[in-house]
Amino acid sequence: MTYPEALDYINAVRFSAWNLGLSRITVLMERLGNPQKQLKFVHVGGSNGKGSTCAMTERMLREAGYKTGLFPSPFIEDFRERIQVCGGMIPEDALCRITERVRAVADDMEDHPTHFELVTAIGLIYFAEVSCDIVVLEVGLGGEFDATNVIDPPEVAAFVHLGLEHTEYLGNTLTEIAKTKSGIIKQGSDVVSYENDTEVMRVFDEVCKEKQVPLHIARFSRLELTEATLSGQCFVLRVPAEEDSEDRIPSDCRVKDGTEFTLPLAGEYQLHNCVTALSIIEVLRKRGFDIPEDAVIRGIAEVSWPARFEVLSKEPLFILDGGHNPQCAEALAASVAQLVPGAETEGVTFLTGVLRDKDVPGIFDHLIPLAKEFFCLTPDSKRALPAEELAEYLSSRGCKATACKKAEDGIRQSLAKGLPVVAFGSLYLAGVIRRTLRRVLPEETKDA
Repeated sequence: MTYPEALDYINAVRFSAWNLGLSRITVLMERLGNPQKQLKFVHVGGSNGKGSTCAMTERMLREAGYKTGLFPSPFIEDFRERIQVCGGMIPEDALCRITERVRAVADDMEDHPTHFELVTAIGLIYFAEVSCDIVVLEVGLGGEFDATNVIDPPEVAAFVHLGLEHTEYLGNTLTEIAKTKSGIIKQGSDVVSYENDTEVMRVFDEVCKEKQVPLHIARFSRLELTEATLSGQCFVLRVPAEEDSEDRIPSDCRVKDGTEFTLPLAGEYQLHNCVTALSIIEVLRKRGFDIPEDAVIRGIAEVSWPARFEVLSKEPLFILDGGHNPQCAEALAASVAQLVPGAETEGVTFLTGVLRDKDVPGIFDHLIPLAKEFFCLTPDSKRALPAEELAEYLSSRGCKATACKKAEDGIRQSLAKGLPVVAFGSLYLAGVIRRTLRRVLPEETKDA
């Protein structure tokens, strides 16, 4: 099997739809020898911030000397980003070999595994093959019935920000969504949660008590921001005044009071994700992992995560963000207003494209007040809202909006306006925008 053949098989249309449930992945992994049972995990669910929180957690563990696996989704430019060990992507030959092994089993199953289940199986096999010490595993969709939930109790089940998303699969209220996502909580784990809405935290508290596992809340009040720029932010972390878990975290497992951090990711929401990741590290220390303070500081300072308020160029200013729902759009608008010079007075140029099944009005409600003009693209997805329809919708709301056929057209027309450019709306656009911008901008202007 060649690399293109492996990708063609994984991405075959008939296997690409979401079909939640653990029956297929359970059978698939059993027939493959259950390699996941050889591994330890941090399992991260939620709506917004999973990838960033996973990246921070993995980098701190890597800096501490652990052999780390990272399973994020989706990828930005290279499919192999989905399966990483110590920051390196799975080699093409390993992906081909493991895919062929998985195909032999999957194609023999009456109920064929989905795209995501195939990728999950390939990742778990590879992590076991190379003997990862710990894998940071991002939930794909939901929690309870997501393929990643085939694992045994993780060291930590962690939750980032929860919002209304995928309601056709997960429920129509925050309470229903929280119940579905809480399905990754298993007896024997510790649980860490972003400081979510009251109704979400009530669900997590009830499930943790039922499973008899400790719940640790990542309190944002622990963080004192000292500097925020487009290049990142600096903050001081404090030991919480009161314990927020029934199972107290020993003081020697806490990050030292007053520790100073430099985070090279911009945006207030990344600070909240960072506190969540730091709380995960404290819990892992409690569970016996040796994670020195200098590794924690270094891990945060060295983390990188593409397409999340990522400055691709400073002159001209060009920012890329994968925000694709109202919660992401609200966070993006706050970051633009805070960090982009002249955004609230002169406005910015938005380069955007969205999927048809997203809450389009909810997304643009937050960004229209900052927009001077929109240039619209069609994401590379069967679920995409065509650029022409998006431009027509924005025009109906009183915005100046132009549909563009190609990413290069959109980038060139956006830059020509002379204002800061913010590209957003779908991670399906992020990869092509990153690649195209490298061609469009002269080398001397790039500052990524």
